[in-house]
Amino acid sequence: MITEREFLERARLDRRTLTVWIEEEWLIPARQADELAFTDMDLARVNLIRDLKDKMGVNDEGLGVVLHLIDQMHALRRALAAALESARDQRPSSGR
Repeated sequence: MITEREFLERARLDRRTLTVWIEEEWLIPARQADELAFTDMDLARVNLIRDLKDKMGVNDEGLGVVLHLIDQMHALRRALAAALESARDQRPSSGR
């Protein structure tokens, strides 16, 4: 886990921006002993947010929608992978 201070440095974010992004639920850090804890995935998400805002021109209202859709897509991919694995496990062996 990455501490808030280290996250701010590595992500090149100011505390105010981080607070807004958490309030908007663009980032959802874990909590450890009443402190925020971040992951490398959170750092990747910061880069995604920057790309969407700065390079692709997505506004704040649209950004929430895009991030939600991306999260849903990843959840569906995980569910599909689990379903495929379950189907493989249930398939009878050919006996060869």
